[in-house]
Amino acid sequence: MKIALYLGVCMAAWTLTRADDAAPKAENVRWMSLDFKTILLWTSPPSHYTFTVKYSWDDGDWMESPNCITISERECDLSLDLEPIDRIFTADVLTEPESDEHLLDELPHTYSPPFNPYTQSEISAAEFHVEVLEEGRVSVLIQDPLTSFHPHGKQQSVKDVLKDDLHYKISYYKSGNTGKRDIISKSNRAEVSGLDAGQSYCFMVAAFIPSRAPAYRQGAWSMQQCTPGQTNILQELSLGALVGGLLVILLVLVVIITVSVLCCRRRRRRRRRTPPEQNYQTSTVV
Repeated sequence: MKIALYLGVCMAAWTLTRADDAAPKAENVRWMSLDFKTILLWTSPPSHYTFTVKYSWDDGDWMESPNCITISERECDLSLDLEPIDRIFTADVLTEPESDEHLLDELPHTYSPPFNPYTQSEISAAEFHVEVLEEGRVSVLIQDPLTSFHPHGKQQSVKDVLKDDLHYKISYYKSGNTGKRDIISKSNRAEVSGLDAGQSYCFMVAAFIPSRAPAYRQGAWSMQQCTPGQTNILQELSLGALVGGLLVILLVLVVIITVSVLCCRRRRRRRRRTPPEQNYQTSTVV
């Protein structure tokens, strides 16, 4: 009985020790991609284990990423590996053995969700310039965002990758109004006409890819730019300034009314204190 008890205690201790030394599994594997710079991210408990990332496309053979072999980080840049770019890729994050004694153990691995960079990579905000051509017409010049691709030493833009699939949405409104209008331009040069002459208009642009699914169809909005024009004084004032001005006007009216009432009361008091004039009638003695 004692021997059996000792063996049970040893087995339990050995099991707990093996549990503590268990290889961690990559969790929460996800893709993050902006302007076709694509990074695979995951989480795992702290340990001395490393990870190796493999990938494949269209259910093909698995390949290792040269930059993601036995790495201690929880991320891997696959931007230059995912070619051709318009394919459905899947990644596999494998936990590497800590030492030779773990070579015979079955180490965990985790698959990523499928990802297509061409149809799912987010597009950043573009820079643009608005030029007034004539009364009621402006030109919007958009600068295409750049990617991390450098074929033949030349950096590619988003337009170089998406080509004719890349459009731009231009949103604009008259300064001081809330109603917005949107137009779609197939190039990074667009003209907006039918504007009220002499009025200031504000513009924003965003990449727009009609061929994509709705969740990935539009990129980030740019900063707002406004054209010069004749603006009403009420348009130039902020809400706080308008409220302050109204309060000042109301205060002035209250002061005027108060002073008028006090003056009227004083006049009434003076009239009450002054005795009425007596009219004497002169009689003629015959």
